[in-house]
Amino acid sequence: MQKDTSKIKNWFEARVPHDWYALEHGFAEDVEVLVDREEIVVVGPLAAPDAGEDAQAAPADSARRAAVKKFRKDTRERRMEIAEEAQEIFGRHVAWGALVGSDRYLFTHLSVPAMTRMKITERQVLDTLVDAGVASSRSEALAWCVRYVGKKEEAWLDELGEAFKSVAAVRSKGPE
Repeated sequence: MQKDTSKIKNWFEARVPHDWYALEHGFAEDVEVLVDREEIVVVGPLAAPDAGEDAQAAPADSARRAAVKKFRKDTRERRMEIAEEAQEIFGRHVAWGALVGSDRYLFTHLSVPAMTRMKITERQVLDTLVDAGVASSRSEALAWCVRYVGKKEEAWLDELGEAFKSVAAVRSKGPE
């Protein structure tokens, strides 16, 4: 999967129009490309709009959303062309997004179901999140849990990913 991810990332970096970096609220640096079995998500970091010296948090948030909306509108036609080409080549849905500071805005993207078997104590955790209003369903509660672990254990997950790369490298050197 790592080899595939590098190939896909390189493909997108070659296709992203250079003028997107020159737009008023265009890309501030190279795109981030996330890949799994079903989807490719391309996220471009946008320069944070200047909200002014006196601006409170709400106006800054509004300015970020406006910048993302403008970028999305201005690049839509070309993004769709690139996505269609990539979908044909890689056989995966392509979604786009923007990153402004630490705020991530994803445009149309997949929400893929994942089946799991859970014991009663695990289901009770999900039901507690639903009862508390954190989530509206067990499915949403499970997604919340996954996001929470991803944020809280990011360093550990990164280390685990590096370990998988090492295992893949050793396997590739082994007998057929």
